[in-house]
Amino acid sequence: MGALHPLLIAFIGSLTILPTSCVVVRLSNPATALSTLQNHWNTWITESDFAAIAAAGCAQPRKTAYWILGFDVSAGEPYIQGQLPYLSKAVTWAQNHGLKVIVDLHGAPGSQNGFDNSGQRMGSPTWQTEQSFVDRTDAIIKTWHRCLRIIPAGYDGSHILSVTKQYWYDSYGNVRYPFGTSQQSNLALMIHDAFQSLSYWDNFMPAPNWQGVLLDTHIYQMFSVAWTPASNDCAKYLNGRGVGARYDGSYPGSTRVGSCTGLTGSASTFSSSYKTFLRQFWEAQVMSYEKGGQGWIQWTWKAENADEWTYQAGLANGWIPQNPTSFEFPNICS
Repeated sequence: MGALHPLLIAFIGSLTILPTSCVVVRLSNPATALSTLQNHWNTWITESDFAAIAAAGCAQPRKTAYWILGFDVSAGEPYIQGQLPYLSKAVTWAQNHGLKVIVDLHGAPGSQNGFDNSGQRMGSPTWQTEQSFVDRTDAIIKTWHRCLRIIPAGYDGSHILSVTKQYWYDSYGNVRYPFGTSQQSNLALMIHDAFQSLSYWDNFMPAPNWQGVLLDTHIYQMFSVAWTPASNDCAKYLNGRGVGARYDGSYPGSTRVGSCTGLTGSASTFSSSYKTFLRQFWEAQVMSYEKGGQGWIQWTWKAENADEWTYQAGLANGWIPQNPTSFEFPNICS
C-alpha cells in the first residue's frame, strides 16, 4: 500500500501487526477485515478511472498482484482472500476502453526482495532459498498468464540472480507457449532489472530465439542518484509503515536535505514554483524515456494524499498536460 493508502493503513494502525516477516493485519473478526478490504476494492479504482486513463492518452495501466491473490496460501499465510474477481474486472474495463494491462507480480512466497511491498517484511529475501517458493510462483503464472513480472532483490547476491534467471527462462514457456503446442500467445513477458545495471542484461534472452520479452527498469530519483514526478521521499509511509523520509532526515541513518512541508500531500498546498518544477521534471523524464521509442510507465494514477506522485492530480493541477505529447518546456533537456 505504501504511499497510496495511508488512510487504510491508519485504520489498521491500532490493530495487531504480525511480528517478523508479515506486514498484514490479524483482526479478531476476519469478516471485519474482509469487509474493510472489499469496500476499498469496490471504491478505490473503478471503470471511470480506466476511462480517464484512456482519455489522457495513456496506453496501459499496471496492476500489482501478489501470490496470495486468490491462488495459493498453502503454507498457512494469514492473508485475506477475495481479490481475484477485482483483477478480472479491471482487465475487462481495460478492454472496454482500448487499454492493455501489465499484471505485476509484486510479491512472491518467501519475499523476493524483503520489502513490505512484497507482502512480507524481513531482513533479506528468502524466495530464492526454497524450491517450493519458486514452484508456487511458477504456478501463479500458469494460472494467470498475463504480462507478469517479479521484482527480485538482485543486490542480495548472485544466488538470487541465478534463481531469478532460471525462473524467467521457465516463465517464458508458460507465458509465450501456454497452449501446450508450438502456438505462441500474444502476451509479453516483462522482466525486472533486479536493481542491476542495464549492461548486466546484455544478451539475456536475445532475439530472434526469444520474442515478446521486455526489460523494466525502475528509476526513482528519491531513492538513488515505473518513474514519478516526485523528486523526494516525503510521502507518508512511502518507505514503510511508521518509517520517516530521507529528505527531512526522519529516516533512520539519513542526512536531512530540507523540510517536507509543501512538497507532499494535497496539491492545494503546493507553491506555483513547485508545480512548475513538477511540470519540468515530468517533461524531462518523458522526453528522455521516449528516445529510441522505448516508452514509459508512471507510478501512480492516484493516491490518497500524495498528489506529487499521481497522474490524476497532475492532470487536474497542470503539471501533466492533457495531451502527453504537448510540452511547455521542449528544450528542457538541451
